[in-house]
Amino acid sequence: MRKPAQDRKAEIVTTVLDLADRIGPDRVTTGAVASAVGVTQAALFRHFPTKSTMWEAVADHIADQLTAAWDAALADHRTPLPRLGALVGAQFDKIAQTPAMPMLLFSRELNVENDKLRLAFRGRLVAFQALLVAEIAKAQNDGALRRDLEAPDIAILITSLVQGVAIRWSLGARDFALRVEGMRLFNVQMRLLTAQEV
Repeated sequence: MRKPAQDRKAEIVTTVLDLADRIGPDRVTTGAVASAVGVTQAALFRHFPTKSTMWEAVADHIADQLTAAWDAALADHRTPLPRLGALVGAQFDKIAQTPAMPMLLFSRELNVENDKLRLAFRGRLVAFQALLVAEIAKAQNDGALRRDLEAPDIAILITSLVQGVAIRWSLGARDFALRVEGMRLFNVQMRLLTAQEV
């Protein structure tokens, strides 16, 4: 019995992410995806006419997952610092659930071959930073974070911490708990940012 088109598309996207994790994004071919899903390349192309459209669906999937995680994190907390921590924790959780994400950031597919994929990932990064900036500014207004630093600069520091820990986790054969280590370092960073101005 044939799967409905939406179910098959979702299966293909999941397979692309699994293959990107196992063999690297740049080695994912339509042939490898079709074989892993158990369909012909012709059947794959009925759902995604090009490799680019397949990757765009992957980007949309990741964007939807991240947005939902951020929304849930913000909904669970009322004050800025817990909301900031919840956003960062949600980001670490999504990376752990989709371990191909850090590798995608440095892939040829994203950086050379697929402008739409690159723009989609850049859009999510900009959206994440905007959420961070909003919570940082509120925390500064409340006196919970230093006011002698610009909120966008703090957001970049936090984003860089997330990316750095994720890359270390990915390159280090995932030999530590990503969220635990990431939140430990985030808390160190927050202590520095709540220190008295000098």
